[in-house]
Amino acid sequence: MVNSINFNEIKKLIPHREPFIFLDELHDIEKLKRATGVKTFNDNENFFKGHFPKKPVVPGVILIEMLAQTAAALIAYSIQEETFDKIVYLMNIENTKFRNPVFPNTKLFSKVETFRSRGRVWKFDGVTRDSKNKIICNATWSAMIVDHNL
Repeated sequence: MVNSINFNEIKKLIPHREPFIFLDELHDIEKLKRATGVKTFNDNENFFKGHFPKKPVVPGVILIEMLAQTAAALIAYSIQEETFDKIVYLMNIENTKFRNPVFPNTKLFSKVETFRSRGRVWKFDGVTRDSKNKIICNATWSAMIVDHNL
């Protein structure tokens, strides 16, 4: 079991790039089963300029994207030989709850677990917590591995 991979290794696994990559590290990797994505949302994040100027908060869709990127990196890492020319697309999001807002300079931990897989379709459960272990959000979602050229 690999303990962690860094930002540059994550960029080799998923196609996301700045300013739309929301992982700094991936920890506690158990191939095909679970991983924890780590991201510190610094006060210079571009979206804080408009969401909201007087009281900046990380948008909920960004929190879901962090969960999805964690799952994509987990799968890409787990089956690199099968996913080197593939991309993971989000299919649906269900049972999502946002429990606490995220302000600038907050470090988050998105723990993702595979729920099941059928061929190229994967289902995940995830929960994001802050450094004080407060639940930020949780969700269940599905994603599909497809050819990069589609």
